[in-house]
Amino acid sequence: MNAPAPDTPAATGGGRRVRAANAALATDAQAFVDSHREMGTTELFGITELCKEFGITLRALRFYEDKGLLAPRRVNGARVYTRRDRARLALIIRAKNIGSSLADIKRYLDLYGDQGEGRSQQLDYVIARTDAAIAELEQKRAEIEKTLAELRVINATCRGHLEARRATAGKRLEDGVN
Repeated sequence: MNAPAPDTPAATGGGRRVRAANAALATDAQAFVDSHREMGTTELFGITELCKEFGITLRALRFYEDKGLLAPRRVNGARVYTRRDRARLALIIRAKNIGSSLADIKRYLDLYGDQGEGRSQQLDYVIARTDAAIAELEQKRAEIEKTLAELRVINATCRGHLEARRATAGKRLEDGVN
């Protein structure tokens, strides 16, 4: 089937209809979230709300969902997040900030299970991963300290050579020798 030309009303109108439909779905989902708040609970969050809270883009949040890190509920096709989803997102962002890969984060989250039955396994996993990360960073720190010491020696040597050259050049000028 041929797609309409980009400038035709069929092409541009279709995009507006899709945007309008998406806006309506988002409004329905936000109304659903708000209705639960009115009942005295803050158990549900909209996608925009979480993105603002955590300073991430809609695309990033959807990416985490595509990778299986989050599984929000759907209300009329729009994403609605629970407290559990919010806690998982906070953990994802924290783990990313300390250098964890998405694969490691997913493994950690998957260990927890539906009812928290894998909590001990989760803790063992975190201990093993953090022990390894600490050892790696300690090794890097030792390498950095060694490199810094070498650079300081090179720097001091070059400063000494430059000072000697300037002193020699100054002496020549005083003596009138070029």
